[in-house]
Amino acid sequence: MDLVQSQGVTKLFEVQSHLYKHIFSYIDSMSVNCAIQLGIPDIIHNHGRPVTLSQLVSKLHIHPKKASYVQRLMRLLVQSGFFAKTKVHQNQEDEAAAEEEAYALTPSSSLVLKDNVTSLSPFALAMLDPVMVSPWHFLGDWLLGSRDDQLTPFEKAHGIGNLSK
Repeated sequence: MDLVQSQGVTKLFEVQSHLYKHIFSYIDSMSVNCAIQLGIPDIIHNHGRPVTLSQLVSKLHIHPKKASYVQRLMRLLVQSGFFAKTKVHQNQEDEAAAEEEAYALTPSSSLVLKDNVTSLSPFALAMLDPVMVSPWHFLGDWLLGSRDDQLTPFEKAHGIGNLSK
């Protein structure tokens, strides 16, 4: 008997959503990694107020044709709570000026400001580095391997044996 027959479509949807959340969670991590690499939290902080997409793209020195990709990245980071979205007036002196979306720091993105003594930026970059992430691709094979398999997932990923022997 399958899940739909035993517990219904709603339960199936719940468990599928739970699984999808875990499968795609790497996207959140890698998006944070990208934002830190690009220095987006520092750009917003140094701007002194929320920054519009065009201002951000300009400060990142990204080709205008890639602006839509920066917007997608920022949309994902806003949705995950890493940044906040707000509205700002284009011309701050003119209250009738059109409002534009802008991005602001949140407590989470403030934790990775590079000038902050307690910045978690180096930690986040180190933990999301391919050197640290790639061994996870070998964990299943390592667990299924023989008892005598001495190479750890880290060693398998990087092609090195135990250097202490």
